[in-house]
Amino acid sequence: MHRMTGFHSARGASDFLGLRRGRQGDTEIVYDDGRTRRMVWRVTGPAAESRLCEALARAVNESRVVPALYTELKRRAIAVEIVAG
Repeated sequence: MHRMTGFHSARGASDFLGLRRGRQGDTEIVYDDGRTRRMVWRVTGPAAESRLCEALARAVNESRVVPALYTELKRRAIAVEIVAG
């Protein structure tokens, strides 16, 4: 992954989930609700970008994005740790 990949909610909400490279070169997931909440997780295990994108694309369109993200990551056995939140 060389650039940030992002997904915006199709429900009309301001929710955003994206993938980026962190300062140490690790893959990070970014969540922003468009108002006050911003969270960042570091992917701690091996995970294909396509599987990460699939998880983010599904989660961003749910009414409760963060719990849905955890469910989608768990479903794909993708481990993360919170960096900022």
